[in-house]
Amino acid sequence: MARKVVITGLGATTPIGGDVPTLWANSLKGVSGAHTLPFDWVDTYDLPVKFAAKASNPASEVLSRVEMKRMDPSTQFAVVAAREAWKDAGIEEMDHDRLAVAFATGIGGVWTLLDAWDTLKEKGPRRVLPMTVPMLMPNGPAAAVSLDLGARAGAHTPVSACASGTEAMHIGLELIRSGKADVVMCGGAEAAIHPMPMASFAAMQALSKRNDDPEHASRPYDIDRDGFVMGEGAGALVLEAEEHAIARGATIYAELAGTSVTADAYHITAPDPQGLGATRALKAAMFDGLIQPEDVVHVNAHATSTPVGDKPEYTALRAALGSHLDNVCVSATKSQMGHLLGASGAVESVLAVLAVYHRKAPITINLENQDPEIPLDVVVGTPRELPQGSIVALNNSFGFGGHNAVVAVRSI
Repeated sequence: MARKVVITGLGATTPIGGDVPTLWANSLKGVSGAHTLPFDWVDTYDLPVKFAAKASNPASEVLSRVEMKRMDPSTQFAVVAAREAWKDAGIEEMDHDRLAVAFATGIGGVWTLLDAWDTLKEKGPRRVLPMTVPMLMPNGPAAAVSLDLGARAGAHTPVSACASGTEAMHIGLELIRSGKADVVMCGGAEAAIHPMPMASFAAMQALSKRNDDPEHASRPYDIDRDGFVMGEGAGALVLEAEEHAIARGATIYAELAGTSVTADAYHITAPDPQGLGATRALKAAMFDGLIQPEDVVHVNAHATSTPVGDKPEYTALRAALGSHLDNVCVSATKSQMGHLLGASGAVESVLAVLAVYHRKAPITINLENQDPEIPLDVVVGTPRELPQGSIVALNNSFGFGGHNAVVAVRSI
């Protein structure tokens, strides 16, 4: 029989909170993290999009000056979130040969890479820092977290665009179920608010261009949605074999009941308009967790606020949950914090876990005229109370390349 996997620690640094308590409180209030960017490079490069959702707290509040200099911003965020999750889990002693890491990123060390390229062009090869490659490599966050915790059972780095953070949880679940680890630090980190990716996303018409009203730019499901808002930060979750958690008297937030990963094999950026890959992912995660549609009460949706992205997710949810979808409340929290790319699934999984733990669903902001082709029961205005008894929440993540990842968390 497969080992039961539970969640015992949470950590985050996001545009609406530099730690989990602040993130959770602000997600219930409906705070927007999107603001006009204060950097000279916005005007230097005449970027068509001049706003984003920056992390609310600098990593320097947690990390030392030496650590900051030796880590790309994405890795800095990862270590900040992982340290909070580890402290929250309260693990004081364990066999570190049984501790693993699965920490994701979608883009990786873009700041380090492009800063080093500028240094090479302007000042020559002798001025390029020797730590450049370890800082820019996509496995930098996973490696740094592994070093920080002394995790020796493996350090894994899923890189599957905006599904990366959720796919990390899939890896963590399998590591524990297979008996290869007792505890896995899972998460995702991203720091891509840089002129190059901002320009690229804008060029493909993926970003909202509401420069005059950043706080209301991310509008999932709204008929006037025009693209996502770039965000940054990290989320981290401690997964633990249930027997290991019980033996040490841990506080358990929820069970990680099921996960899945599928691929559309349809288009490099556009989702399958029929949501077929997402449907398979939803059904597979539910099958993995022995979950019936009527068990599901809440979904933290991918819901990027792009014109073509939101509807296929609805189509997939309807196909997977059938008529029961009418009884499921949906939160689109990217409306508040923007799209954290490879970190989004991890942060949104933190919120899904807290939703079943506190039995309350966060709100979606900026939804004024809901698209009639997406008739979901969206949580707006005030948080939604969730029922008592055994309940399940789903978190969906979909990424460029046709990546689909879903996690299902069940109340304890």
